[in-house]
Amino acid sequence: MAACVLVVYLALLYGTYVPDWQFTIINKDSADYGKVFNVTCGVRAKLNPPCNAVGYIDRKVLGINHMYHHPAWRRSKACTQDSPFEGPLRKDAPSWCHAPFEPEGLLSSVSSILSTIIGVHFGHVIIHTKGHLARLKQWVTMGFALLIFGLTLHFTNAIPLNKQLYTLSYVCVTSGAAALVFSAIYALVDIWNLKYPFLPLAWIGMNAMLVYVMAAEGIFAGFINGWYYGDPHNTLPYWIKKHAFLGVWRSRKVSTILYVIFVEILFWGLVTGILHRFGIYWKL
Repeated sequence: MAACVLVVYLALLYGTYVPDWQFTIINKDSADYGKVFNVTCGVRAKLNPPCNAVGYIDRKVLGINHMYHHPAWRRSKACTQDSPFEGPLRKDAPSWCHAPFEPEGLLSSVSSILSTIIGVHFGHVIIHTKGHLARLKQWVTMGFALLIFGLTLHFTNAIPLNKQLYTLSYVCVTSGAAALVFSAIYALVDIWNLKYPFLPLAWIGMNAMLVYVMAAEGIFAGFINGWYYGDPHNTLPYWIKKHAFLGVWRSRKVSTILYVIFVEILFWGLVTGILHRFGIYWKL
């Protein structure tokens, strides 16, 4: 099954011919509203933003006006001087910087199936393998193999890491890293019986749908950021990031990571813990 998915994905990604294409800005709030941009391609097997097969297939099947209009590539150096953060587009930005792109499109969804299959395999190890050490041996071995293989593909430029395209190297690196982290947590919780420090993660897992909708999709954050004093930047999350993290670490990247770990994850761990206490779960 995994081999079939991989063959289909690679065949489409590297075998599809991407012709020249054009698009029109349909955002009425944009200064470029109604303007037509042309993108020159006429190539195969390219993974760059304008000429990859992932975007081409989505434009043909989904239609360009039904795709995501704020893709991650707008944060690239070619598009904005504020890279790697979002900012206004450069005056000399290439035409594709204005184009939409669907990061969860058809072809990228095909490759994401591989991540699911790998996860199912890890679950099968629990069912069919008895003994903690035997399970850890399989997980750690496969984790290191996937991680090394993915990094090799990336650093040899065979298949670079690209989350937007969900490339094979990205699947291998993320799956391998997940296997190693899972193995470490399994050892701490199930072998050494250190359960209490990880209870917030268990509670989050029991209410995963709630956390996905409210946190991962940004609904709760959007609601909180809707309340501000004087200026839209004077919100509670912004104040916490600025004074408790950015003011201490002086690094936007480090501050963002620490904010996610020590504010967002712990907050939702507490919320789901309270819901677990009262037996409240969001399920399909």
